[in-house]
Amino acid sequence: LYLHSSIVQTRAFQPQPEHKREAIKFAVIDSTVALGLALFINAAILMLGAAAFHHRGISEIADIGRAYELLTPVLGASLASTLFAVALLCSGQNSTLTGTLAGQIVMEGFLNLRLRPWLRRLITRLLAIVPAAIVIGLKGESKLTDLLILSQVILSFQLPFAVVPLVMFTSDKAKMGEFVNRRWVVVLAWVVTLVIIAFNAELLRLLWRDRH
Repeated sequence: LYLHSSIVQTRAFQPQPEHKREAIKFAVIDSTVALGLALFINAAILMLGAAAFHHRGISEIADIGRAYELLTPVLGASLASTLFAVALLCSGQNSTLTGTLAGQIVMEGFLNLRLRPWLRRLITRLLAIVPAAIVIGLKGESKLTDLLILSQVILSFQLPFAVVPLVMFTSDKAKMGEFVNRRWVVVLAWVVTLVIIAFNAELLRLLWRDRH
């Protein structure tokens, strides 16, 4: 959220309101196209998986350590495992780069902390890698899938802590001036935020019920 919002700062524009508005318009286009392509790729992966694997009755593999076996009938064992490993590596690099850049935006824009690039990358990547390495070292590879699921649950829970301040800031006329959100945008944003919070609350209720 904050990374996409910061795209507008990378454009060269004059301080006049009309130039700022034009920069915001192109930033919205950039974000919309990028997120739209990501949605298309994810949907394509799901549809291809359903067509190639579920149709053939291959549904017994539920662990990420064996996920490459789904590609074995199509690509062969050696090529499937190699491509899957490369895809995981690229996905991990993309996630850590996104986290590093987003951390830079938050630290510089909200906390006014400016670190050298190598130090910022070191801190953010250690925060991402060390906990995972500790869990895998203590529990073994058998807990890798559980760790992956837990990371997605944590991401879900932390989403409101990013969305709520963003909606508050962009709806504050004292901060945004003439670029403040319109009334219908504010209402829609709070509705979406409350839906996200409600989903997380329901997840907590289900987890509590399962444990008790």
